[in-house]
Amino acid sequence: MRHTVSELVLKNGARGLLVYVPTAEVMTFEISFRAGEYLVDPKKWEVPHLMEHVLLGANELIPRARDFQAELEKNGAYSNASTGVYDITYEAECADFEWDRILELMLVAISKPLFLRDEFTAESGNVREELAARGNNHFRHLSLALRKEYGFLARTDQERLKLMKNVKLKDIREHYEKTHRTGNMRFVIAGNITPGRAPQIEEMLERISLSRGRRFALPDERPHLLEKPLYLKNSTVKNIYFYADTFLKRRLDDAEADALNLINTVLTETLHSKVLGKARERGLVYGMSSGVNEAKLCSGWWIGAQVSPKNALPLADIIVEELSKIFDGELPAEDIDAAKQYALGRFQRSAQTVGGTASGYSERYFFDGTIDDYYQIPKRIREITKTRIVDITRELFADGVWGLGALGNCGQDFAVELQSRLTPLWNKR
Repeated sequence: MRHTVSELVLKNGARGLLVYVPTAEVMTFEISFRAGEYLVDPKKWEVPHLMEHVLLGANELIPRARDFQAELEKNGAYSNASTGVYDITYEAECADFEWDRILELMLVAISKPLFLRDEFTAESGNVREELAARGNNHFRHLSLALRKEYGFLARTDQERLKLMKNVKLKDIREHYEKTHRTGNMRFVIAGNITPGRAPQIEEMLERISLSRGRRFALPDERPHLLEKPLYLKNSTVKNIYFYADTFLKRRLDDAEADALNLINTVLTETLHSKVLGKARERGLVYGMSSGVNEAKLCSGWWIGAQVSPKNALPLADIIVEELSKIFDGELPAEDIDAAKQYALGRFQRSAQTVGGTASGYSERYFFDGTIDDYYQIPKRIREITKTRIVDITRELFADGVWGLGALGNCGQDFAVELQSRLTPLWNKR
């Protein structure tokens, strides 16, 4: 959607982005605090998650959670919240005609929660149900277990369920007081933010009833090599779920990230891609994926799939074969051009809504304060070169920090064999 963006720095220390979409008929709000699990005692891992659940409930204005939700949703508005290792983010979307009412309700909920004991008890039950449901997602279970094994701050949902008993209501109140301060607050607000509305939004955010505080730094996380594969036995799973990760001991710049994201398109994102396409032609796998992730001090690339044991090793051979070709510069110009066209189309589709446009800014802005130039992204995609793709792919495998995780009933020995099939990727660098 056509839009303009400006950064708003408030006197109370909060800062964020106003995304003006002239044609918008809805307004979206994302308000985030650096308040995730890395800031609590590991034995009380669920404190931020439970706090997020209870916060959008009873408050000084409406002292009952169901009544608050009824008031917020009465004209079709939507609200939600999410907790991660680093941040807690509260979000809402509403019709344009009631944007100020919804923003005021969100700010009251965030700044004047009551944290009632009965709601804490109820939401503890709801969180247990949520974690139990998530625990059935085998890809998620494996991903979290692998992150922990590499040395990142992570817990599986199964571990989190066991830790819930350690969380008391006072822990939630203390974590709220520590983290929910204006200096630690970031926001992205998108919609028809006319010149007349912008000062009103600024005034509402400026008078939020929170102490000033400071912005917490991200944790220093450095992954290490896994000498042996992580194997999670699950006798109910007949296929193998696997992820292979490789890490770079530094952050990517934008050009490198663009090139690496294009590699995902080349390898796995379409049915004619190099790895997935070839595997599908041979009847080896239904689907697979790959991706880029970044932390404060490092970057990573992963590839994974769910595959039957008899097809897992041939699939690994295809991964090695196709990545080796990229290492050797065997990447035809027509394949790069096709991947660019796909990436451009996907970018255009991602920005069809106000919420999609806002999300295009919020993830990076909340992470490191960077304001991406949205209108330069197509140019950045077009400027990706073969040399840049080959160089960053080679470098990703050069540091020798990598690992493999497998979940299923294949046995440790099979996981070791799967790892050995992939090992040449790092030995070549």
